[in-house]
Amino acid sequence: MTPAPTELTLAAEIVALLIGYGFGSLPFGLVITRMAGLGDIRSIGSGNIGATNVLRTGRKDLALATLLLDSGKGAIAVIIVRLLADGPAAEILALIAGVGAVIGHNFPMWLNFKGGKGMATTIGLIIAAVPVVGGMACLTWLVIAAIFRYSSLAALVALALAPAYAYILGYPNAALAFLVLGILGWARHHQNVVRLVKGTESKIGGAKSA
Repeated sequence: MTPAPTELTLAAEIVALLIGYGFGSLPFGLVITRMAGLGDIRSIGSGNIGATNVLRTGRKDLALATLLLDSGKGAIAVIIVRLLADGPAAEILALIAGVGAVIGHNFPMWLNFKGGKGMATTIGLIIAAVPVVGGMACLTWLVIAAIFRYSSLAALVALALAPAYAYILGYPNAALAFLVLGILGWARHHQNVVRLVKGTESKIGGAKSA
């Protein structure tokens, strides 16, 4: 017997958000660095738990593992809710779960709501939700990073253009979700924006300016 389509109710939206938040709040960067005997990642650099701060330990392998796991949190949240839901509501609920994953990564309750900036998790959910837009966002990051050598600028441009890509390609629901995440991402990168304006942001492969 075919199950009835999932209805887009407030209860369903809350469940999807909580599922996403649960996955997103897993602090892989903190766990990985502690297991490697490097102590608390929050005590160095920017103090957040993302791959960029893990890289400041000098362990590129741990930073890559954190990047992949943090990306996977967003993707898995989208995929699981899409599998659990059915019908037209599945797309919207999956997007809500993805947004919840980014919120969980940025504000994990287990770490007093002090997490990362959410870029990797955002890219993971975009790839899982709309693969073509995810590919375009990654390509945007690569092009901007190659030209200007600023990782943060590349991330900000990719976040800004992802909603436009989704809307142009005919994914209005995804475009709205990506717009919300773009605004959140820019807010989380506000210090990077200030440094970019002042010209003191560190470049890829270069020493940080004084």
